[in-house]
Amino acid sequence: MIHNQSSRCFAEANQIIPGGVNSPVRAFRSVGCEPIFIERAAGAKIFDIDGNAYIDYVGSWGPMILGHCHPQVVSAIEKAVRNGASFGAPTKLEIELAEMVCEAYPNIEMVRMVSSGTEATMSAIRLARGYTGRDKILKFDGCYHGHADSLLVKAGSGAATFGVPTSLGVPVDLAKHTLTATYNDLEETRNLVRVNSGQIAAIIVEPIAGNMGCVAPQPGFLEGLRQLCTEEGIVLIIDEVMTGFRVAFGGAQERFNVQGDIVCLGKIIGGGLPVGAFGGKREIMEKLSPLGGVYQAGTLSGNPLAMSAGIATLKLLKEPGFYDIIEEKSAYLEKGLLEAAKNSPIQTCWNRVGGMFCSFFTEGPVTNFTEALKSDTVAFGKFFRAMLDQGINLAPSQFEAGFMSAAHTQDDLDQTIEAARKAYKSL
Repeated sequence: MIHNQSSRCFAEANQIIPGGVNSPVRAFRSVGCEPIFIERAAGAKIFDIDGNAYIDYVGSWGPMILGHCHPQVVSAIEKAVRNGASFGAPTKLEIELAEMVCEAYPNIEMVRMVSSGTEATMSAIRLARGYTGRDKILKFDGCYHGHADSLLVKAGSGAATFGVPTSLGVPVDLAKHTLTATYNDLEETRNLVRVNSGQIAAIIVEPIAGNMGCVAPQPGFLEGLRQLCTEEGIVLIIDEVMTGFRVAFGGAQERFNVQGDIVCLGKIIGGGLPVGAFGGKREIMEKLSPLGGVYQAGTLSGNPLAMSAGIATLKLLKEPGFYDIIEEKSAYLEKGLLEAAKNSPIQTCWNRVGGMFCSFFTEGPVTNFTEALKSDTVAFGKFFRAMLDQGINLAPSQFEAGFMSAAHTQDDLDQTIEAARKAYKSL
């Protein structure tokens, strides 16, 4: 495919935007090529400024579960914007979406809207600290919860892609309050909690790790965290920014029958517009200002465009059989790609939970970040470029998940499998 206009735009962008992009993974550095600049999208496809079409498995990093530009979501946004894009004042739309979130998540008794996943996790941690009166938090290697200072300690996703375990600019005195454990290692977590008894405010976890690829919780891991937090008076924060309304209507908590004390949401609940939310037990949430002493605010929080898009999206997700369709399509793609990988000289393994998936370029299994890092990222880069040249848009990093949408057709899936067969052979 020819990418002349994208290349020119990237050169221009590099002069005025750091790295030419407004989020690091978009730079395509880890896959050895330049990014494509997108002009429009529809259904399961995106189209770049050079006129090339791609079957899209990034889906704006998860929120496009209905596909791009779903007519009912577009209509809801258009209706909302005619009345005003933002007021900085309450609207009934905020109540409607909040009620839908609480209905889907029985453990969310109150919820506050924000404008990004980072805001949601950052605020949830501050709330947990304010509620418990403790300073330390515990996170897991390879789990990414946004770019707040407290969380950029052995982070995954973008930081992992560029081989940087922590970020410059994070004070040592702040980082020391963040403990890190191995994802899926309950015994190590218990030991850390024991050594820091009475000091940990929260354990924050991705119930399905989506920023070291796609890694499912091992049986008993989430249940063990729930029990541990209950016993030790620790707030369990389940970060469902990526998994919420993705792997089930009630997210990973419904799928694995485990409930957090605070839940972070984003992506899908905004129908593709910038949004985030955090909610949980009433007694915890009432510690937030203006009711309590934990301060959090946001001028564009709960803006009518994001609320309208989210309401329209969640209504469609409630239709009977929706998640069965996503599961069937994902399983079909998984079977086809596993068969295609048999033609590869490179060892690969496949992880999938519902409509989230990842192919690791390592023998596997991959159950934590250390195992994910064994992947052959050079081989992945070659595979990525070969797929892109055939019109298949995958996440431009070995350490990111892919996503299925309701808009993907049987023909899309078959084209993807055939492209993978050729790509694997070329390695």
